[in-house]
Amino acid sequence: MRHREAAERTLLTAIAAGMAPAVLADVMLAAASERAFADSGHSLDFVNKAFECLDLIGWNEAAAVLPTVVGQMVAARGAEESTAWRQPVDLIALCGEAAGELADLFAAGRELHDWADHAALARELLGEDPVRILEALKAAIRAGAAPADLGRSLAYAAALRVARFGNANEHADWETAHHVFTYANAVHQMLERIGTANTDGMAVRGVLHGAMALYLARYLNVPPARVPGEGGESLDDLPTDASTIRAALLDAFDRQRQVDLAARLAARHLTLRHSPQALIATLAHAVLREDAGFHAYQMLEAGVRQFAAWGDTGEGRHILIAVTRYLAAHSPTERAALQTADIARRLMRGGELHRDGQS
Repeated sequence: MRHREAAERTLLTAIAAGMAPAVLADVMLAAASERAFADSGHSLDFVNKAFECLDLIGWNEAAAVLPTVVGQMVAARGAEESTAWRQPVDLIALCGEAAGELADLFAAGRELHDWADHAALARELLGEDPVRILEALKAAIRAGAAPADLGRSLAYAAALRVARFGNANEHADWETAHHVFTYANAVHQMLERIGTANTDGMAVRGVLHGAMALYLARYLNVPPARVPGEGGESLDDLPTDASTIRAALLDAFDRQRQVDLAARLAARHLTLRHSPQALIATLAHAVLREDAGFHAYQMLEAGVRQFAAWGDTGEGRHILIAVTRYLAAHSPTERAALQTADIARRLMRGGELHRDGQS
């Protein structure tokens, strides 16, 4: 009903009643997924960030923090209002039909354990047929996949969209791939938080919506960029020393149109089994020295979280390569923010910006 005050009062009542964080997460994710891929994924991402903030500052601040995202949730426009989600295939109707089956599907798969086909499901989610994509999700649930498993597969598939983003696309199209990935990460993180608190599958609608957003972004991989190191590509022309590779990566970020070189350097670092944490620190350095926008920080943070889910595996390396390609595509900037911060620091310490020639 888009009634902000009523929504805030409902949420505050739940908090005052002592609902556990996992139950609150279930409530918030279910509410956020009432609208499909709302606000291009930003609505749910802000919900996830509010929960992560409370992990840091303490859940006694829930009544002050969680209502701050309600305004955006209430105002957000859903993808169901978009022609692309209705024609030529009514993706909203497909999602609605699948959502009606979720409770029974999870009940059927509840006794099964040790489902671990995350990468295989991710490949199915990158398919060309939305009906088959939803069927793959339902088959995974029947086989014992938990809600968080679905979120993990979705996030990896979305990372592959970024890793294979074709250079022939418009530069602005990077944001389409970025939005799907950060949304998928938020879905995954929220489903991990909910754990077994979810009983009706309502929150899992976010996975269905994310899968359809991923399907609509398939044009970004036509033709797909090659992931460095795959298909017999050699990286032997690049340095082997870890610090030299990372220095070369920062140098690549200093120049425009170095997406492929940056990706190859990241792949070289990872395939030689150098420290992934050192590479992540270099990527963070690259972001912090730029006039980076909100999306760059989103991309880095989501990529680091997804890498943590996979570890130093082939899939984990794909995720960091995706992050590297996105950041390289948005570097360098004017880097004026660093100069402004330096001036502010000098003034705060009583320094002078310049001296008069006669002094």
